[in-house]
Order: sequence, then C-alpha cells, then structure tokens
Amino acid sequence: MLSEQSRPYIDASVPVLREHGLAITQVFYKNLFASHPQLHNIFNAGNQANGSQQQSLASAVFAYAANIDNQAALAPVISRIVHKHVSLGVTAAHYPIVGEHLLAAIKQVLGDAATPALLDAWAEAYGLLAQALIAEENRLYADAGVQAGDLFDMRVTAIEIESEQVTSFSLVPVAGGAAPSFRPGQYVSVAVHLPDGLRQLRQYSLSDAPDHQHLRISVKREVAGAETPAGMVSNWLHDNLKVGSIVPVSQPFGDFVPDTDGDGAIVLLSAGVGITPMISALNRIARVAPQRRVIFAHAARNAQHHPHRADIAKAVAHMPNLHSVTFYEEAKQDNEASLAGRMQMEKLPQWDLANTKVYMCGPLPFMQAQWAELVERGVPVHRLHREVFGPDMLDHLI
Repeated sequence: MLSEQSRPYIDASVPVLREHGLAITQVFYKNLFASHPQLHNIFNAGNQANGSQQQSLASAVFAYAANIDNQAALAPVISRIVHKHVSLGVTAAHYPIVGEHLLAAIKQVLGDAATPALLDAWAEAYGLLAQALIAEENRLYADAGVQAGDLFDMRVTAIEIESEQVTSFSLVPVAGGAAPSFRPGQYVSVAVHLPDGLRQLRQYSLSDAPDHQHLRISVKREVAGAETPAGMVSNWLHDNLKVGSIVPVSQPFGDFVPDTDGDGAIVLLSAGVGITPMISALNRIARVAPQRRVIFAHAARNAQHHPHRADIAKAVAHMPNLHSVTFYEEAKQDNEASLAGRMQMEKLPQWDLANTKVYMCGPLPFMQAQWAELVERGVPVHRLHREVFGPDMLDHLI
C-alpha cells in the first residue's frame, strides 16, 4: 500500500501526467534504448515506430496514478500486462532498468517541478507496481512449467488463405507429442529474426479450438498506411513461411478467455482480424455445446476482407441456435448475406442484456463504439469483456 507521505504527490501528478505523459514516455523510450539496445529484441519495433507504444505507456502511467486506490479497476489492467510480459519473457531483472529510466524521464521533462519528494513518491509507487507484476509473472511461469523466455520449435503443417490479407498457419511441435493446451481467446508469441538482424516477437491469437494436436494462428498482412509502417513480422511470416518451416513459439498466454463451457447465451462481437479469438471460441462451443445460443456478429470491409467464412459456415450448419450476423462497409447487396455499414446493435438479435456475457475484439475505435452503445442500452460493465490487439489506450479507465 502506498504510504501516506507519498499519496499527495501521486494524486497531484494526475493532471501533470494528463498534460505531459506522452512527452515523458517518448523521452523514456529514447533513453532506454540508447542505454540498453538489447531491449529492442523485446519491445515491438512497429509500435515504437507508429507511436502507439508511447501513447499506451502514457495512458498506463496516468491510469495507475488516477486509480491507485481502486484495485478493482487496476486488476484487469495488471492481468493483461502480466500475460503479455510472460509471453515476451520479461523477468524481474528488467524492472529496475525500466524504473530508473522512467524516473529520469519524469525529471527530464518536468524539470524543477520534479522535486525530490515527487520522485521519491513515484519510486515508491513504481516499486509497489513492480512487486505486484513480478509476483504474478512468477506464478504464471510456474503454472505453465516454463522459464522466462522459453520458446518451442513448431513446424508449419498447413497454410490456408482466409481472406485477402489473412492467412492461417497450422503448427505442430517439432519434438512430437501433444500441442500445448490453451483456452479459446489466448495467444502465443512467435519469434522471427528479420534481415537486419533484429529479433522480434509478436502475439497472435489462436484461431481454432483446442485439440492437443495442433495450434493455428491467423496472421493479417499489415500493409503500410499513410501514417503507419508495414508490419515487419506479419509480412515476413506471409512471405517466408512454407509447409515444413519451423518457427519458435511461446506457450499460450492471455487473460481474454470467453466462457466456452457454460450453457447460457453468449455474444461474440468482432471486426477485422479481431475475429480470430472469436473463431476459436465458436469452434470450441460447436464441439462441446452445439445447442447453446450464440450471437456471433462480425464487421469487415467487404467479403474479400472477411476471414474464416468457412469456419462460420460449418458452425452455422452444426449449431441450430447460432445467430451469425455480418456487416460489410462496402456491401454490394447482391448475393451477399450481409448488412451494409458498420455494426449496429439494433440489427442484432435480442438477448438478456443484464445477464449475458459479451466479448469483443477488433480495432480500438470499433470496441469503443460497441462498448459505449452496449452500456447505453443497459448492459452492465461487468458483463463486457474485450481483447485489444497491440497497445491498450485504457480509454475505459481514463
């Protein structure tokens, strides 16, 4: 628990972080990588290049300060961070390095306003957070039976084109035996060595039901945008993986785990490549409870950008109480069984708003819009669950 001596300084930091948080995190990453270039092998270079990692860290620091006495609000954030860290091989030794450079960045940006008392308060707050994260990470490593940084060679056994930009890769352990167990919604880290020598890890949701025989990931080729670089790892995987290729893969982790073993209705909402964990959940439900009522809604640009249509068609044929609804922004309205435009709640089948769990995954603006509309319509916040691909801006906390 934060000391009474430090609490006023953390409380006073909230408006300061709102104004200067991004500048602090930009200085932090610049100095961190200058002093410890080996950390490029852990941090996502793409998110660094497009600025999302800096924005996410600023949001996290601000959310931590604003909710330091609200453990219920922080617990899901800590859980998500812990799972991400163990998938990357983060260890206790990394925390003093990060703490040193974070405090130095606060001092550099705030100047004389960063008094010794303020820096001492943040050192204490960071220390408490680090202790909590380290304890949880050690527990996850132990539960998974792995050491930090452990990766396992897996062989590509099948490649399937899912849509114009998404390709699925089926993987089996090179060493033989069963594939790792996981819960639908979880992900693995995949390691690649790029031509420039940089080692990068990326997380990909598992996109099929657990069967102990194989793992499947579905990777979207991230093309360059007006303000964003092309995805280094996604393009490398698309261009280089062949049947028989071997890739290092982590154990599955992740705390976004839809309730696939219950018997009540469930709502699965997705957009874009956010469909991947939902397909894993849908395929699992189709195996264990095909009579269950499932509302499965997906939004895509058009049919060419709609992955896993074959999985959905198979589930529809097998599950009499599955309601599948598709939204295409560019729907042609010819033979497409889809609705035009973005996802709209009023066009979905009705469900018991107060008692049904809703899971969503997709681009952040999509989830922000659905979350706001669902809350406005009366869905309790504790019934809403979301998975964010990439850095989270923690908009629901700040």
